[in-house]
Amino acid sequence: MTVHFVGAGPGAADLITVRGRDLLARCGVCLYPGSMTPPDLLAHCPPGAELVDTANLSLEEIVGKLVEAHENGHEVVRLCSGDPSLYSAVAEQVRRLDAKNVPYDVVPGVPAFAASAAALKRELTVPEVGQSLVITRVQARSTKMPPTETLAAFAATRATLALHLAINHVERVTGELTPHYGADCPVAVVALATQPGETIVRGVLGELPELVREAGMTRAATIFVGRVLAAAGFPDSFLYSSARDRANQPESL
Repeated sequence: MTVHFVGAGPGAADLITVRGRDLLARCGVCLYPGSMTPPDLLAHCPPGAELVDTANLSLEEIVGKLVEAHENGHEVVRLCSGDPSLYSAVAEQVRRLDAKNVPYDVVPGVPAFAASAAALKRELTVPEVGQSLVITRVQARSTKMPPTETLAAFAATRATLALHLAINHVERVTGELTPHYGADCPVAVVALATQPGETIVRGVLGELPELVREAGMTRAATIFVGRVLAAAGFPDSFLYSSARDRANQPESL
């Protein structure tokens, strides 16, 4: 049988993909992150399916459950919050499955930064304002960042930033980014995107710590920094321009 790594989305049960929902509906075993999985999502699992909360399991214990389910002939779903391509620990899990010759596939999901941008009703790539997005995190009590991947290095590009795991380090973030973006650079923070208690604050970089403190944000938040957040008066993209030769050019930006 196959292990399916399925992106569960940012929190709202109806933001899982149809493919992910259908895999849940036929799985014999489902492993899920307890603190991030809405009960309504698990309701898609069939009656009698084994549901395993991985919140207090080690990596080896999680992989052991996946291998056991496979060997027992079950379709098994491993739910990952957001999208499996970002901060999901899928790389460590599939490395071990490869070593044991256990087949698997990966189903994408809606990442937290995309859900947060939707909550802000903002496009993160605006013509001639910002065309790049850097998705990164802050290192604290977590895995070390590569030495070249510092906030200052990313900030030097002045690209739009989407920061994860940074909500409790906003003073540090503000201090490291302000020399590059300026204190007046627009910022926005979305906590618990698509979930009950979703909270949004907007302002400028210089007041970021105060904004977060006053909103009481402490977890599950994405911080955006960049001029695209307040862009106005920008030119239309070439994609739908009347000057574009649509007969001879494929659809592109």
